Amino acid sequence: MTDPAPTSSPLLGLPGAVQAEGIDAGVAAHYGNPMIEQRTLAAGSSIVDLSHRGVLSVAGPDRLTWLNSIASQELKSLAPGESTEMLLLDPTGRLEYAIRVLDDGVETWLLIEAAELPGLQKFLDRMKFMLRVQVVDHTLAYATIGAMTDAPSTVGIAPAAPNDVPLTWLDPWAQVARGGYQYAETPEHPGTHWTYSETLVARASLPALRDALAAGTVTVTPTGAAATSSVKPAGLLALEALRIAAWRPRRAREVDEKSIPHELDWLRTAVHLSKGCYRGQETVAKVHNLGHPPRRLVMLHLDGSEGVLPAPGDPVQADRVRPEQEAERVTVGVITSSGIHYELGPIALAVIKRTIPAASTLYVASEGISISASQEIIVPQSAGSVADIPRLPRLGIRTPGH
Repeated sequence: MTDPAPTSSPLLGLPGAVQAEGIDAGVAAHYGNPMIEQRTLAAGSSIVDLSHRGVLSVAGPDRLTWLNSIASQELKSLAPGESTEMLLLDPTGRLEYAIRVLDDGVETWLLIEAAELPGLQKFLDRMKFMLRVQVVDHTLAYATIGAMTDAPSTVGIAPAAPNDVPLTWLDPWAQVARGGYQYAETPEHPGTHWTYSETLVARASLPALRDALAAGTVTVTPTGAAATSSVKPAGLLALEALRIAAWRPRRAREVDEKSIPHELDWLRTAVHLSKGCYRGQETVAKVHNLGHPPRRLVMLHLDGSEGVLPAPGDPVQADRVRPEQEAERVTVGVITSSGIHYELGPIALAVIKRTIPAASTLYVASEGISISASQEIIVPQSAGSVADIPRLPRLGIRTPGH
């Protein structure tokens, strides 16, 4: 039986801490000034409390070949200390779990949203068969700390290392992974600057970390700086705004019961297109090579004049124009994530119908107000159908000389 994750983080005892709600309850949404927290986080001078997240490990000599057989990612050659991510799909290719993966040579560590952990553990236990693997819930032993740096030790975080390999997961989103594919057609993907990591620390050390942050004794040496400065805590509002600006999908926000990886450009880092079979692989290959995903992810730049920030679940609408009729506003998608970026202002991620033209002005219905929004294309209408299949001549039509 899986023990419940802790319900409240010790870091909520820091001055100014305001607890997040919903799926992120238990950690801080902010510590009094989300914009300043966002700037310091982006500069690599802050850490984010993610101790409400779940932690599993898979031990045993068959762990990597077993995970490789059921996941979208190629894992057989994962080296100790190497980070990646994988998706678990249902038989029709719909996305069930998105998992951050790190191997230390003895165990494979799976970082996941706490609410998804019980279902994932149950699924993995059911799929073990006679293989030499063991799935263990470590959520009560280890807590997750996020930072915008690929070297967590520079911000005073000492990673746990139960098997002598530091447990720091480096997000692969900064570039297209081996075997992956990017649909976004931008000259420079905003994920290039997403130098994000998650580090596991002993959960018992969180009170000491809180006290050190409060005393200003956790230090960082920013890149190019001559002196150290105190590390500041940043809340989830800061992290979410930076994530949205990087077009980085999050399973708990961007995914619903119909989602397939192509819609979110998740083939970029979580799917290896030339690995062997796995559950849902046929749909992944068919849509990528021959079809188009039915929906597509966009980033929206929102009109902030009304002072209303849309919430996840708010409908995205567009005007449908028919000959000799007045324009009719119809729902074409839904907001999945939203935030206020320190440079871009109010922004959001949304999943909309693929057929909506890229130049269309969209509107978000929120709190009885219609908020206009312009699209920044992440997944284009043309996504998919990448196979170069020669066209066959029609029956009955012959070329000259035949």
